[in-house]
Amino acid sequence: MNAPLRLLKASLVALALGFAACSTNERLTQVDQKTGINFTNYKTYNFMDEVARNDSAFQRSSTGIFDLKYAVTQEMERRGYRKAAQPDLWVNIGMVTEERTQTRPGDFRTDALPRYIGQRNYHWDARDVPVGQYQEGTATIELVDAQRKELVWQGTTTSVLPRVRTKATKQIFKAVEVVFEQFPVQPK
Repeated sequence: MNAPLRLLKASLVALALGFAACSTNERLTQVDQKTGINFTNYKTYNFMDEVARNDSAFQRSSTGIFDLKYAVTQEMERRGYRKAAQPDLWVNIGMVTEERTQTRPGDFRTDALPRYIGQRNYHWDARDVPVGQYQEGTATIELVDAQRKELVWQGTTTSVLPRVRTKATKQIFKAVEVVFEQFPVQPK
């Protein structure tokens, strides 16, 4: 096989792998960590002051803040951390959901005919056409060294949330699991 044909095949394989890696269900996940921290020195955790954050405001909300809290609890305990009143690590969580509009590009053949504007000046506006609504959620998990009162680790993930509550809960748990895959202490 000659070199140009091998190069073409290698390029096509790389392109196919690139397309396979792209998915509409992908999450955008980012983790930041303070350097020089040994996370195995921490043994306990607890959530930041619930009164200050006003958890009661979320009681009837569909934001999933309690699902997020439970998912973080599971991941911390899987890594050997215990919940304590005076913890080594404070956990601060937040969740923001936003209604988004899904669009598709406009097409003059199906969406609208060109408009006549003056002599021999046909004009067509290319506008995105709304086709649906969806909810996007962003969850943030911060770990703060309780003694030094400084942020030592932060994970953020953004994903489309299904409308069905049980599916959204599963999505939140999976997103937290993906964020904690990048945590320096692995499950025990």
